[in-house]
Amino acid sequence: MPQSDTLNRRIVLAARPRGLPTPGDFRLEETAVPTPGEGQVLLRTLHLSLDPYMRQLMDEIAPVYAASVPLGEPMPGGTVNRVAASKHPQFRPGDLVLGNAGWQDYALSDGQDLLPLGEMAQPSLALGGLGMPAFTAYVGLLDIGQPKPGDTVVVAAATGAVGSVVGQIAKLKGARVVGIAGGADKCRYAVETLGFDACLDRHDPEFASRLATACPKGIDVYFENVGGAVFDAVLPLLNIGARVPVCGHIADYNNEKLPSGPNRLPLLMAALLQKRIRMQGFVILDHYGDRFDAFRREMGEWVDAGRVTLREDRVDGLDNAPAALIGLLEGRNFGKRVVHVAEG
Repeated sequence: MPQSDTLNRRIVLAARPRGLPTPGDFRLEETAVPTPGEGQVLLRTLHLSLDPYMRQLMDEIAPVYAASVPLGEPMPGGTVNRVAASKHPQFRPGDLVLGNAGWQDYALSDGQDLLPLGEMAQPSLALGGLGMPAFTAYVGLLDIGQPKPGDTVVVAAATGAVGSVVGQIAKLKGARVVGIAGGADKCRYAVETLGFDACLDRHDPEFASRLATACPKGIDVYFENVGGAVFDAVLPLLNIGARVPVCGHIADYNNEKLPSGPNRLPLLMAALLQKRIRMQGFVILDHYGDRFDAFRREMGEWVDAGRVTLREDRVDGLDNAPAALIGLLEGRNFGKRVVHVAEG
């Protein structure tokens, strides 16, 4: 269904998920298109970003860095928008902006969260390779991971929006890169297209031993965005002084309680202490003020020069956003998952 000039389609949270979300946890509604007041702009959504953090916001108790989505309210998300109407002195109708309109055709903004994009050949890249996911890779790897020439860098979800950029930047810095992905096709892409030195299928029954073989000198940097069994295999391979930037742990997002089995916390604590490992969580929202300009400049140069390859996993239609998010949480995306909502 195409966008309307008078109706605003929006997808709201209908129920709190129990484990992996289901289509019944979402509801498509239609409301009137809002009218901007003084100092506001009306945004029309062209592209919607889907990201793993959205799953955490669906819970009643959300992570400390963002609010839980109230039942009956639109799902949040980064968006590329056209300004449809404006009563704001800094924005004019037709401007292309990066916003946070969420899962809906139209939204109001006071302008404080908007970033002018100018005219981009592929505006959706502002949600992926030139936006938040790649910025996450850039800050986590360079500021916390600090790879040096000859280091072994390991990254999971290696063909995803974050992991694919982590590996390519690490190669630019002279590191040896081992990726972890779900399936032979993704692993082949990581090596043949992204330039990784090796990539391992996390579904392989011999995954842990194959990872050890692929990292004969141990692991100097592990970029953590998955957790679970992947981290269990990585932990004993971490070298003295290893760095572990942590931006997510998607393997645990659908868990309703702690997993059963032995308590592995003492093993982790012993490794951190004895090997002097630096393991640091970070939330990318904290870094826009001091690092985003440098990222946009350097990443733009790498992309323009063909030194970084970007892949988008496009889904057409706002009504397909729920299924697309569920697929993302199951690892069925191949690249940065973006919903194409309307032509711009």
